[in-house]
Amino acid sequence: MLKQRINENGQISIIIPTYNESENIIKILHTIGEILPKNVATQAIVVDDNSPDGTGKLVEEYLKNVKKMADYTIEIIHRKAKDGLGSAILNGIQQAKGDTIVVMDSDFSHPPQIIPKLIESIKKYQYDVAVASRYIKGGEIQGWSLKRKAMSKFATLIAKKGLGIDTKDPMSGFFAFKRNIIKGLNIDAIGYKILLEILVKTKNVNIKEIPYTFQDRELGSSKLSIKTIFDYYRSVWKLYRYGKPLEKQEKRSSVKFLYKAGRFYTVGASGFIVNYMISLLFAGGVYDLWYLHANVIGIIASITTNFILNKTWTFNDKDFGIKKTISQYGKFAMFSSLGALVQLGMVYFLVDSNDISYPFALILAVITAAFGNFVLNKKWTFKEKLLG
Repeated sequence: MLKQRINENGQISIIIPTYNESENIIKILHTIGEILPKNVATQAIVVDDNSPDGTGKLVEEYLKNVKKMADYTIEIIHRKAKDGLGSAILNGIQQAKGDTIVVMDSDFSHPPQIIPKLIESIKKYQYDVAVASRYIKGGEIQGWSLKRKAMSKFATLIAKKGLGIDTKDPMSGFFAFKRNIIKGLNIDAIGYKILLEILVKTKNVNIKEIPYTFQDRELGSSKLSIKTIFDYYRSVWKLYRYGKPLEKQEKRSSVKFLYKAGRFYTVGASGFIVNYMISLLFAGGVYDLWYLHANVIGIIASITTNFILNKTWTFNDKDFGIKKTISQYGKFAMFSSLGALVQLGMVYFLVDSNDISYPFALILAVITAAFGNFVLNKKWTFKEKLLG
């Protein structure tokens, strides 16, 4: 549970989590002090995860030498280990004195000039949450590759469709909110998207999206990693279970069948991304393996993540007993391999023997193989009735 502090002065607290941000942190703190209204009490809290580059020590030195301002204070929280962005933000909120909380990065991908607009939405127009959005009119992303943009769009689509969120940019890491809306909430902070968790767990809140241009960092390195991606999927699964899943409400077996099939195909799409990223990571990335070997690793990784997702999400099976799980994984891998063979054989048959165009043949083959894969796993791997 988050500890709540009552603040009668309407103070603003800005949470800035850092890890190896020595090249950016002093400039961002100075810029925040320049753009904030002078009559608004503002507390900036740097939460540093024991950065090897000395980010935390740099802030300490800055605080000793900088001229203190009446309306702008800076604090530093030194954490002993790299415990994750989500928990760093929570630590900052726990120490915050403000009734309005702003969360942002320190690498200038989140321009401080947007902060007054976020605060105005909360203070003047009485919105509960103000989101700096890349995906509404006027917002954009600069400096990202096509692959990175596609990954972001796909993750946003999962959040919106899977969790029923209307906000255009629920994955934003730059936002403000009234502190009282999270009173009594248990924030898990799995992964790094605290905003997503707040949007799912709060009820009847008013949300304002403000367009901004996200600019990829010029200094330092990106924190995106394979672990970050897996943590995101974990958080989505947990947030999905926070509400009442549709299959517990729906009584018609045909609808439940189609609903689970839809989940199965969604997992398959995520498996494609895992396969793609892992293959690139091992071929020419970190390990520079032969591309076929790298692709085999990617396939194994995607089968594994697909199995875990389908077990916990599609078929809602939480029993991870060793013997049972190994047996299920073996069947899942076997049916996945069989599905791949069916797909290859069907494409060959349709293209070579029936002169059907490759793109159309591929669509038919993928749909057929995926449907067969779903039915076999539903019936034999997870021991469910075919309909229902």
